[in-house]
Amino acid sequence: MDQDNKSPFSKSKTLLPVIFAVILAAGLFLGSRMNVPFITERSFLSPSTGNFNKFTDVLTYVQHEYVDTIDREHLIDVSIEKMLQTLDPHSAYIRTEDLRAATEPLEGNFEGIGIEFHIQSDTIMVVSAIAGGPSEALGILPGDRIVKVEDTLVAGVGITNAEVMQKLRGQGGTKVGISIFRRTSPELIPFTITRGQIPIYSIDISYMVNDSIGFIKLSRFAATTYDEFMEAATTLKQQGMKKLILDLRGNPGGYLDAASQIADEFLPEGKLIVYTEGKSRPRTNYTATANGSFESLSLTVLIDEGSASASEILAGAIQDWDRGTIVGRRSFGKGLVQEQTVLPDGSAIRLTIARYYTPTGRSIQKPYSDNIEEYYSELNDRYLHSELYSADSIKFPDSLKYTTPGGKIVYGGGGIMPDLFVPVDTSGTSNPFLLKVARQALVSQFAYDYVDANRNQLSKFKDFSAYKNKFSVNNIIYSEFLRFAQTNGISADRSSTEEAKNILSIQIKAFIGRQLFNNDGFYPVLHSDDNVFLKALEITSTG
Repeated sequence: MDQDNKSPFSKSKTLLPVIFAVILAAGLFLGSRMNVPFITERSFLSPSTGNFNKFTDVLTYVQHEYVDTIDREHLIDVSIEKMLQTLDPHSAYIRTEDLRAATEPLEGNFEGIGIEFHIQSDTIMVVSAIAGGPSEALGILPGDRIVKVEDTLVAGVGITNAEVMQKLRGQGGTKVGISIFRRTSPELIPFTITRGQIPIYSIDISYMVNDSIGFIKLSRFAATTYDEFMEAATTLKQQGMKKLILDLRGNPGGYLDAASQIADEFLPEGKLIVYTEGKSRPRTNYTATANGSFESLSLTVLIDEGSASASEILAGAIQDWDRGTIVGRRSFGKGLVQEQTVLPDGSAIRLTIARYYTPTGRSIQKPYSDNIEEYYSELNDRYLHSELYSADSIKFPDSLKYTTPGGKIVYGGGGIMPDLFVPVDTSGTSNPFLLKVARQALVSQFAYDYVDANRNQLSKFKDFSAYKNKFSVNNIIYSEFLRFAQTNGISADRSSTEEAKNILSIQIKAFIGRQLFNNDGFYPVLHSDDNVFLKALEITSTG
């Protein structure tokens, strides 16, 4: 038989394996794309009303039909959280268990036993008893070690800061028993403390730098901030203050009302402080009244990349009216206003409802997308682009240029640019010994130990003035610190330790001063090596 005359049927039989392989491959591909063994259809329309609530119906469907048991409340929390994150970087959902911690700094108080503490050598050491709190009333002292809470050992067990607060904080009126080790007592000392309202202060320190210049550092804008500010500023004025350095560095903001009230004290009646406006919120003006107590006071305001929101409102009002000099580095750039709504289950929503604008009409909100990490990493970008070291590295578009009544050019679109730029201090940043010490926070740890071991000797300094003038970190103390660093795994050559000596000596004195006199013994020492403060002091003195 002629081989070229095979029947068509015979030929197709030869191709059948290939055809089946193609069909099988196509089926596998489609199956992988669908990724389900079968599909059923389900209507989400309510049988009775025909209504469709996408969120509720999908949530109910997932709850009933998902392969494993799920926590419905957790799904709701996550969904709301993710939804708000897509709006802007500052709209947020706060879960019930987190709401108290989120609002305490703004309300100006919390409930607890009233101590500042530090975990040293795996032991809770009392740094100070907060003035007016229950611990101070019972006579708990700096240097006391908390060994037990109730009958539970808390020393030498690896306790964390969060665990300490969980054990010691609680509802006002409730009691907690603690046992304290004090060097002067051979036995543990028991205390039963009734928890109470503990104030959170907005002012870190206020003091007279010299005969005419006062200094106030604000850490937040809370419900009590304005009253605190007025008390501090009035006291300084009675002590002879004619010029003020107001430090807003690192202040993340808070209540808009607190910022506008303080601005009111410096501006003449009728001057616009700030205005807010949003899609559903008509323009609201905040205007200075006739109550300004410090309208004639010379003013210098310090800001940096950590100054945000209400800090920028205050600095912007002062700058736009040519009322004072802004010194430091470009502020954070938060120009969005949030409104907090507490939900029936105790959780809350902070929703952006408006933008705020400075008196010249500029919005200082920096650009944002739905990428929150990218938004907050912009501060790192400033470092990489050398913005923290040179004002020339900061670029503002001409379209966002504004002019103050005094003819000064200011810009919107990304924070408050200071009138006088001061670069970040880079001294010691190339010293490996200094960097290692900073990473492990060894200076503060050494200060705690030093004060604890030398408390009787240090008690001769009855006030900060005596301490500042008579105490110095001499060679003996510095050598003691070097040995302390070495026991913590940090050693260096003589050249590095000598180069770091001046910086570390100031820091050691400052942290010892904090142990003895709280912030009154801390900031004035640090200010002797603070470039922004020193520049502000220079122009305030000559202005």
